[in-house]
Amino acid sequence: MMQAIQQKAVLVLQDGSVHYGKAFGTIGTTTGELCFNTGMTGYQEVFTDPSYFGQVIIMNTVHIGNYGVKEGDVESGSVKVRGIIARNLEEQFSRRLAKGSLDEYLKENNIVAIEGVDTRALTAKVRTEGAMNCIISSEILDIDQLKTMLKAVPSMDGLELASTVTTDAPYELGDPASDIRIAVLDFGVKKHILQCMVDRGAFVRVHPAKTSFDELRKFNPDGYFISNGPGDPAPMDYAVNTVQSIMAEGKPLFGICLGHQLLALANGIPTFKMHHGHRGLNHPVKNIITGKCEITTQNHGFGVDPEAVKKADHIEITHVNLNDQSIEGIRVKGKPAFSVQYHPESTPGPHDSRYLFDDFIGMIRASKN
Repeated sequence: MMQAIQQKAVLVLQDGSVHYGKAFGTIGTTTGELCFNTGMTGYQEVFTDPSYFGQVIIMNTVHIGNYGVKEGDVESGSVKVRGIIARNLEEQFSRRLAKGSLDEYLKENNIVAIEGVDTRALTAKVRTEGAMNCIISSEILDIDQLKTMLKAVPSMDGLELASTVTTDAPYELGDPASDIRIAVLDFGVKKHILQCMVDRGAFVRVHPAKTSFDELRKFNPDGYFISNGPGDPAPMDYAVNTVQSIMAEGKPLFGICLGHQLLALANGIPTFKMHHGHRGLNHPVKNIITGKCEITTQNHGFGVDPEAVKKADHIEITHVNLNDQSIEGIRVKGKPAFSVQYHPESTPGPHDSRYLFDDFIGMIRASKN
């Protein structure tokens, strides 16, 4: 159970508005870009997703922590969000398999959080006014001091973060004897993305973000995967150059989220910062090729320029978002290269889109034959 009297906490937004609540997690101060997630479950997977690095997340569910935390429900080795904003924290968790409470877990990972905030009203504010920076503190309650500290927080626009969350050294997953070898460029890859490829029989080698194309080729891969990750893709020239080299080689290439944006940039299509982004596990997407719709998991604050895509003769749009018609998938005409903006591994979320991993493996087998 939480203590009867919790320490006070305060949330200050870039627009000057102030919200008071109670502290949970570690006592301290944190900053980042404010965003919201529309999912009602899967908080542990969300918090450990490297694509959330640099962000403070509003959780839309009224209660959080009610099923505790579990070792397998993670997408990386640690919590990656900078801070958490919740309506009500539940310390009594119901799941027998849980190893402990969310509050204990956040303390272990040194994450500052605040509860007792009207998260629905805060989400409506972000939807109306757009993404903005914020600061949470449970140790400093001087609003003027917090506002001064907040001014020093950089904008996500133009911020390269992928090289911050990538692996330090290559590592391998799957059966080394497999006839499907996939080289992964890690810009913040989720564990279950890799597992989806391993489950389909692939032997995967994960490489640091700034690995050269020549180094990738030493693995003798049959295909390449360009991962998800945080930050703005526009300043990632090193990654764009590598993607262009992969395309020139002609082997199958699959990109997810940030990888989707990098494939677009490699084909001369610009990206842009979205008003408030897409984050959650309930976003409807239409597959234009099949005519079928999918409920998808998403987490991105940048997108591919829709007008530039439509004008590009060498690019085909494969998926669109049914809420706002944003570009959710593309493929390069005449090359085995495709990408989606959303997360087909869907952890958390429905598994409507996992067929894309089957498509990738099928593309690799066709290329080998």
